[in-house]
Amino acid sequence: MALRRFFVGGNWKMNGNKESLGELITTLNTASLHDQTEVVCGAPSIYLDFARSSLDPRIGVAAQNCYKVAKGAFTGEISPAMIKDCGAEWVILGHSERRHVFGESDELIGQKVAHALESDLGVIACIGEKLEEREAGTTEEVVYAQTQVIAENVKDWGKVVLAYEPVWAIGTGRTATPEQAQDVHEKLRAWIRANVSDDVADTLRIIYGGSVTGANCRELASQGDVDGFLVGGASLKPEFVDIINARE
Repeated sequence: MALRRFFVGGNWKMNGNKESLGELITTLNTASLHDQTEVVCGAPSIYLDFARSSLDPRIGVAAQNCYKVAKGAFTGEISPAMIKDCGAEWVILGHSERRHVFGESDELIGQKVAHALESDLGVIACIGEKLEEREAGTTEEVVYAQTQVIAENVKDWGKVVLAYEPVWAIGTGRTATPEQAQDVHEKLRAWIRANVSDDVADTLRIIYGGSVTGANCRELASQGDVDGFLVGGASLKPEFVDIINARE
């Protein structure tokens, strides 16, 4: 089986200022980070330039969203071309807050994924079920449908990381158990195997997000189909270093 390099993304969301993020960046730059782990920090768009110029080159930078075209009359939006111009290499797309707070549809997220990849940005594509969907037993149906729309818009899977984030576990303190995470990740990999290819199923990083902390990261990281994390609140704290080093 092809080696999947462990991937840890930090999603700073709408948090921080130059002072606090500068301190965090200094912590990351001076920390001992597991060299087999790929690390990417998702900065607010207004701080992309600041993050990229301040962070050590071994740490990647992601935007938290982008639009589906390169330029134009789209007030308040940013394009993959602009993200790349700031030196960032990644974009987070389809995060549950974009879907459920800002009403982004599967179709729009698919179009964004296609344009970002055409622009040679790496994409951290997010999927995940809400609490009522898990309780209704429709988790698989929901995440397969979300993955389907993403897959229809991907030509080169080498630039994609799939992030499974159960919405009920994001920022709630409720984490999926390692078994629950592994169960969904395993099913997602099987879906990719059946609907995309064996090769993509073997190489695609499927990462977990939802109240990941220094305390629970090692057990989650030990699961066979959990290839890393997308970390929210804890990515703004020094414990992010422990999460990056979860496989050490």
